[in-house]
Amino acid sequence: MPGSSTGQASARDIDLERAVGASRVVFAGDASGTRIVDTYQKFPIALAFPGVDGRRSLEAVVINCSGGIAGGDRLDVDVVARGAASVAVTTQAAEKVYRALDRPAQITTRLSAHETARLAWLPQETIIFDRARVKRRTELDLRSGVEVIALEWLVLGRIDSGEEVRGGYVLDSWRVKLDGRLLWADAFLISDDTFAHLHRDALLSNWRAVGTLIYFGPSLARRLDVLREIASSLGCKCAATIVGAIIIVRLAAIAGADLKRELRSLLDQFSRELGTGPFAVPKMWSC
Repeated sequence: MPGSSTGQASARDIDLERAVGASRVVFAGDASGTRIVDTYQKFPIALAFPGVDGRRSLEAVVINCSGGIAGGDRLDVDVVARGAASVAVTTQAAEKVYRALDRPAQITTRLSAHETARLAWLPQETIIFDRARVKRRTELDLRSGVEVIALEWLVLGRIDSGEEVRGGYVLDSWRVKLDGRLLWADAFLISDDTFAHLHRDALLSNWRAVGTLIYFGPSLARRLDVLREIASSLGCKCAATIVGAIIIVRLAAIAGADLKRELRSLLDQFSRELGTGPFAVPKMWSC
């Protein structure tokens, strides 16, 4: 019968309407500033380019018009920065991944920086709800001479809302290439069998919000020292190291709001070290 438990149990994400969205934006820059040279948008993904204090760097905002992500959705975001472009890309709001029936959502972000471009990928948090299923992949294609910061962070349920994540599937992976060669690969995986053990000290303990920040640019050794000094001042767990030619920063906090506060502090302090450019806290984080 249509309303029976048997019918509900056999429901599949593939049988329901699901989102397949995409966006692509290409920036170029020179001494006069940064300009947009190409854009593509496919619903439910949209792009906005709000004015930000008349600076030479741009801020772009990725918007998911569907209001969240469900099992079986596929979203692709491509950002390309060329020449002397200076651009920060963020998201309109926290992304929410809702309970899936049987299929993971797939989110792919591709970031490419060429010549002397300066690019910051600084999205707001991704909130994982109970029984959500998602595969997220972040790919960086870098060239010698660019400067890039890329951030991704997850919140496993909002403590203030009493949310508990008891099961699901989360695969959060990175691939970083420099001049066409794979420099770093990483994956963070939680499955149904894992959630019951996350509280163990060897896993996440009581941390419900985790993030990874990547930095590539000049003066790595000095900037590693700066990041480690900043890390020691934060009110969350934070550590930084160099792998190959990139700095990797890991952060963990008890709640998403705590991690956001400490990320703001980290970006505020580190952007002062990096000078004028796109690496400060995005304006959208305060909206």
